[in-house]
Amino acid sequence: MIATLGDLVEDVVVWPQGPVRAGTDTPAEVYRRRGGSAANVAVMVSRAGGSARFLGQVGADALGDRLLDELRADGVDARVRRGGHTGTIVVLVAPDGERTFCTDRGASILLDGVDAGWLAGVASLHVPGYSFTEGPLATSAARLVELAHDRGIAVSLDASSAGALRDLGPGRFAELVERLAPDSVFANDDEAALLDWGPDRPAPGATWTIVRHGAAPTLIVGADGSSRAVPVPVVDRVVDTTGAGDAFAAGFLLARRGGADPIAATEAGHRLATRVLTRPGADLAPDPGPPSGPTAPPVR
Repeated sequence: MIATLGDLVEDVVVWPQGPVRAGTDTPAEVYRRRGGSAANVAVMVSRAGGSARFLGQVGADALGDRLLDELRADGVDARVRRGGHTGTIVVLVAPDGERTFCTDRGASILLDGVDAGWLAGVASLHVPGYSFTEGPLATSAARLVELAHDRGIAVSLDASSAGALRDLGPGRFAELVERLAPDSVFANDDEAALLDWGPDRPAPGATWTIVRHGAAPTLIVGADGSSRAVPVPVVDRVVDTTGAGDAFAAGFLLARRGGADPIAATEAGHRLATRVLTRPGADLAPDPGPPSGPTAPPVR
């Protein structure tokens, strides 16, 4: 089983129909989706055929009830505490599919303490960087990682957000990664630049550093500084990159649990990420089956 720790929120995904006009109306398509990086990864693992558990805190409200029902309907084992209000993130999507977030994480950051029993039956624990940025959740996340190490559970982390890294301090996050010593740590190119990770520069403490570069090849850097670039599939039309990085992490981790090496796992991550890029929000399109031609998505 793959467990994730972090946020479960509602994403309000906004596709403006043209440039946003300040001070007046801009026609838009608006979609409401389950969101939160940790919840996204858990759902995508489950939809891809794996066993997934979500850990966190959710508001004691009707929105929290609905989001938990949706998680469980997707086959995710949700172990949560209730309290506070469920968070909401407004996602503004540009014409090229890039997105900007306005975040109210609500109850997610209020998780104070963890239950060691949450790790029963878990082979891999994934924690987005958001979980280390604020509130009691930050301390709880570090503690759960320590418990996972004590039980021989593989740990993966994700840098998550260049903005969140700037607020926390890239140096503090880098020190956290070194202390928590994950098997794998994920970042996109902006996050890696802030952290000074790249060719010959793995994240200290991590066995594998995986840096996504949009449509360009994904870079895998080993703890010894050796690196390998893995091409990514071509996507004809990208409409929304929300959740693509989470899908990549889900595909990668599921493949690793199945015995794949980091290169094959990266290719699996690419394949799952392509299924997010053509839909609004962090939602998977149906599996198209084996690729028939060149392959490689902008994975942010």
